Amino acid sequence: MSPGKNGHVINEFGRPEQPPKGWAFLPAGDAAVTRKVTAKGDFWRVQVKKGRRMQSLGIWAPAEHIDEAKKAVDVMRAAPDYEKKKASAAKSRDKKQAAYKEEFEQAVRQHLNFHAKYKALESKMAHLVTEHAIPVGSGTVARTAMIPIEERASKAVIAWMRHKTTNYDNMKIARVKGERRAVRRRLAQGSVKVLNAYRAGDEVVEGCVLYRALR
Repeated sequence: MSPGKNGHVINEFGRPEQPPKGWAFLPAGDAAVTRKVTAKGDFWRVQVKKGRRMQSLGIWAPAEHIDEAKKAVDVMRAAPDYEKKKASAAKSRDKKQAAYKEEFEQAVRQHLNFHAKYKALESKMAHLVTEHAIPVGSGTVARTAMIPIEERASKAVIAWMRHKTTNYDNMKIARVKGERRAVRRRLAQGSVKVLNAYRAGDEVVEGCVLYRALR
């Protein structure tokens, strides 16, 4: 669903639709309340496209479900040990994120596999790629567990190079099905050639796009 006019939403067929009687809108922002409401089953998610990602604006759901969820969350947050549990959970998440960052950066270094004389650049690039790829909520390939970490690292390297060593972000790409994918494929092929030069230990001139990006 996407936002419409006069209290309507636009369904997947592009038509305006009125939320059912007795429903109310819960704006995005309080994940705990939203989770409890969606767990009850009946809801419509309202989203807008931001770049290539979908951003949730909130949900339509039965008003009583929203009220019950808000009350339950208020009770939970009023509990004496809530802040302690919250801090413990945050600490656990931070520890897990730090461990993943280290693991992912190592996977990127193994994928780069630069020649001995370019190890310093390998280390710097692995760090930059990791910083770009792994922030929670970034929506990058590094945040998915659906593919092996080695493949995540490989794709993250190509994505970083696409943004840092090509003019991809400023390219005008025709709105033709498959065209953007074709452009990405072509740029990726060029990036692989650059990486292979560093892996082979070839002499790299200062005009090299990767050299400039890392320097």
